[in-house]
Amino acid sequence: MDIIVGLGNPGSRYQHTRHNLGFDVIDVLARRYGISMRLHAADALCGRGRVGGRMVLLAKPQTYMNVSGRAVARLVQQYLQDDEQLIVVHDDIDLSLGSMRIKRQGGAAGHRGVQSLIDCLGHGNFVRLRLGIGRPPRQEDIVEYVLSPFSTEETDAYEAMMAQAVECVVNLLTGTAAPSGARQSP
Repeated sequence: MDIIVGLGNPGSRYQHTRHNLGFDVIDVLARRYGISMRLHAADALCGRGRVGGRMVLLAKPQTYMNVSGRAVARLVQQYLQDDEQLIVVHDDIDLSLGSMRIKRQGGAAGHRGVQSLIDCLGHGNFVRLRLGIGRPPRQEDIVEYVLSPFSTEETDAYEAMMAQAVECVVNLLTGTAAPSGARQSP
């Protein structure tokens, strides 16, 4: 069973903020493929079902972003087999709003949630779907920026990115080409 993890923070305070894009993608996948997100496993809210013809476990760690590796490591131990993949969806401040990149391994690039996964898994050999949120305008505090919702002017870019991210996850599962807006890096 492939595992698709969306990184974010639990609770209504963080819903639909820039930092919770991973949770948003999981929610869209669950709705589109009729997967109930009611399973609680390894400190994560999960759902099992089929996406792109593959059995998947959708997961939203409930441990907060910066320690999400604790939950993900336990899910990997419980559910991931050798021939299956872990796909992690997360926000990326270094990419412009709406852009996406697929990264198949490597470091955290300053993302504390991804660093937590690397620390807890003991490696960085998992697929990341990095979703661009851009840098804050002016001298706005980065923490306040990532924990803020998208503005009404950004809604169209957000919705287009959600649709493209879901398509990208399906393509990663089925081994088909990435959508035109998603660049791949090693």
